[in-house]
Amino acid sequence: MAGSTTAERGERQQQSSGPPPARRVRPPRLRTIIILAVCLTLLGAGGGWVLYGSDWLRVERVTVSGTRVLTPEQVREAAEVPVGSPLVSVDTDAIEARLRRELPRIDTVDVSRSWPDGIGLKVAERTAVLVVRKGGKFVEVDKKGVRFATVSVAPKGVPALELRLARSGTAAASLRRFGERRLAREAVRVAAALPEAVSRLTRSVKVRSYDAISLELTDGRTVDWGSSEKGAAKARTLTALMKASPDARHFDVSVPTAPASAGS
Repeated sequence: MAGSTTAERGERQQQSSGPPPARRVRPPRLRTIIILAVCLTLLGAGGGWVLYGSDWLRVERVTVSGTRVLTPEQVREAAEVPVGSPLVSVDTDAIEARLRRELPRIDTVDVSRSWPDGIGLKVAERTAVLVVRKGGKFVEVDKKGVRFATVSVAPKGVPALELRLARSGTAAASLRRFGERRLAREAVRVAAALPEAVSRLTRSVKVRSYDAISLELTDGRTVDWGSSEKGAAKARTLTALMKASPDARHFDVSVPTAPASAGS
């Protein structure tokens, strides 16, 4: 029989020199899996013990910041932070809810964990823009209309609300339409819009009707503000008018595009 041709020998050599067969990847042994599982379990148990069972990460201190009228001790007492409890288990939402409920003077509060052993309480108190006389005391009202505190002495530089609502005549229609509560809220909006320099000088915000709100300043000067609408424009106009007419005794910004001043 004739021998193989040169072409056949080349083909056999090419086949014999092809890529080596792929190596089989052996799955991890059962023993290895068990060891890894035990290690993970121990790590988890150890981490859980550190967070919940050890004395390393428990609440030992409560810090308070941001107070003005309230004292840090008042905030701590109202917060009722569970000192001695694991830090990770402290319900920060519940603490925030208690502070808002027990201390209405607080506007916003941020409760945070301070590792390894602290709770931080950062509060922002409400600022009164108006006070309402109630008997011999004063109720503080913020710019949102929230009545948040009753005090014996009116805070300095905060105007008082005076509702002088007409019960008859044309002005009475405003009372019937809006009601006393709504008109009081309009006065709050006016007080919140006052420039700071004017607010400090304002003794009272007087409301006769929705469109007839006026200011009485501490030196006897008066301002016709009109309604609470366009408060920002009226504030700018009043500031400019008072600078332009420093001796005037009466200012009218009820129509901010056509202001007026009178008296000297």
